[in-house]
Amino acid sequence: MMSESARIKPLSLLSIVIPARDEEVCVCSTVEHLHLELRLQGIPHEIIVVDDGSTDRTWELLQELREHLPELVPVRNTGLHGFGRAIIQGLNIFTGDAVVVMMADESDDSRDVVRYWHKLNEGYDCVFGSRFVKGGGVIDYPLFKLTLNRLANQFIRLLFGIRLNDTTNAFKAYRAEVIEGCRPLLSPHFNLTVELPLKAIVRGYNWTVIPITWRNRRTGKAKLKIKEMGSRYLFICLYIWLEKYLARGDYRKQPS
Repeated sequence: MMSESARIKPLSLLSIVIPARDEEVCVCSTVEHLHLELRLQGIPHEIIVVDDGSTDRTWELLQELREHLPELVPVRNTGLHGFGRAIIQGLNIFTGDAVVVMMADESDDSRDVVRYWHKLNEGYDCVFGSRFVKGGGVIDYPLFKLTLNRLANQFIRLLFGIRLNDTTNAFKAYRAEVIEGCRPLLSPHFNLTVELPLKAIVRGYNWTVIPITWRNRRTGKAKLKIKEMGSRYLFICLYIWLEKYLARGDYRKQPS
């Protein structure tokens, strides 16, 4: 059921947060294609790209792009680096009443951002994309990573008793009040991709799932190091599982 507050609060500005580290080859085309799609669909937007310690020309190129694309908001993470830290920095400054987290390498489809926007405007607090439901799909997903992905997501489904089967995918959409309601955000690395949706679910925000498509990056190197992330994913999952069963609703969304 939709929340009453969601029904009476139409969305006016969509923020997109994109972490980027050494993405000089693709970050500008990602931003330009996204901006074009949103402009054609008449969606007011800002695109926040957080440069997470790049050593290539990523920051320089973003500065140049900003000169003729005012919707772009380049930000530099000058503190400790990490995928989660970069996203949190973007979430700390976005000004929209809804936000999408998106990758810099064009693996996510800009048309799915439009679909997220329309679903949020139906009144949902969160919209989670899945590559593994009817209508979704993946292109050039390495078999080893795909196998680990399916095992990890099945573990999360069983642990939390939820139907969402693509929790680990970062590409998701939230109303602004959900982000505030999920704080404090703890994950400095890729485990933020599961912290946000699981906290939103456990804390009582309504959500839906839509099919999305994903394409493996065609340039650059993947930043996710699987062998470094297993224990971090497990930590955040168990942390939120303990909140679900032991916090007695202290952090749940309050009725309006």
